[in-house]
Amino acid sequence: MTGAFPTHISISSEDAGQRLDQFLASRLEISRARVQELIRDEKILLNGSAAKPSFKLRGDESVTIAGPAERAPLRAIAEEIPLDILYEDDDLAIVNKPAGMMVHAGAGATEDARNRGTLVNALLHHFASLSAVGGEMRPGIVHRLDKETSGLIVVAKNDEAHRKLAEQFAQREVKKKYIALVHGWMKKDSGTVSAAISRDRIRRIRMTTRHSGGRDALSHYHVLRRIDSPYGKFTLVEVKIDTGRTHQIRVHLSSLGHPVVGDTLYGAPAEIRPHRLRHGSGATLSLARNFLHAAQLEVAHPRTGAKIALTSPLPEELAHFQKALETLASSPLPSREP
Repeated sequence: MTGAFPTHISISSEDAGQRLDQFLASRLEISRARVQELIRDEKILLNGSAAKPSFKLRGDESVTIAGPAERAPLRAIAEEIPLDILYEDDDLAIVNKPAGMMVHAGAGATEDARNRGTLVNALLHHFASLSAVGGEMRPGIVHRLDKETSGLIVVAKNDEAHRKLAEQFAQREVKKKYIALVHGWMKKDSGTVSAAISRDRIRRIRMTTRHSGGRDALSHYHVLRRIDSPYGKFTLVEVKIDTGRTHQIRVHLSSLGHPVVGDTLYGAPAEIRPHRLRHGSGATLSLARNFLHAAQLEVAHPRTGAKIALTSPLPEELAHFQKALETLASSPLPSREP
């Protein structure tokens, strides 16, 4: 839909019986979600009045469209947000991302929510230039971390560095290690999960290993510590990944029956209740994020080829949670009632 606004469309008898949003999505060649957004914002009127997307056309209506079918493209903006920059030169930077921060804006939300508070917003404020390979909403972004995952992420400052770094990721030459705390005791001290990952067909925000046709994914784990506490058993694991699929570590660990602590999307409880205290009393434990941290990153410099290897310690909230469990584990357990 182009040209001057408003634009008018007359509904004919051939169109009768269709939902308003279905008809306009087909006629304008845009998504139903975008049509529904325009209707909600009263940019689309039916016979001069607001209408519902589900309205069934009779064939004698007039539709007025008062704005463009497509959103104006978003462009990331600089925002003064503190950054923990561990390494920086003319070609790249390596940043310690906190949990709760999205790497870049997502589609489908409101304008402000899509373009505020992200790592990209912070990067644009701190650095004079970033690569443009990823587009205007993802400048400098070579790879990603989930919103509630903390740790090391590499950023490209120019297009040549971006392409060379992206090639390292594609060839699985970048070494990444994560630390995760999972529910239950893992049976093996180490192992490999090779299970393709695809989007869940029912809950679209989830990924799964249960469907065929997914993208190959490979994760290697090694047990660092098993914890037996009044709140249950937990395993602290180190995970190396050869691929970088969406939610890969979370999905793979959950597929083994050991969801990451705090990861309610993949089966972890929102609260951890004590079950070995007298009368079941005692405070519940909770974690406002996932216990998953990108702790080590090794990459070849895109210009010189020199190895850059960095380590990030567990954030305070994760270290405190682990210490609390280990303190409880090392204390004598209250006896059960006879």
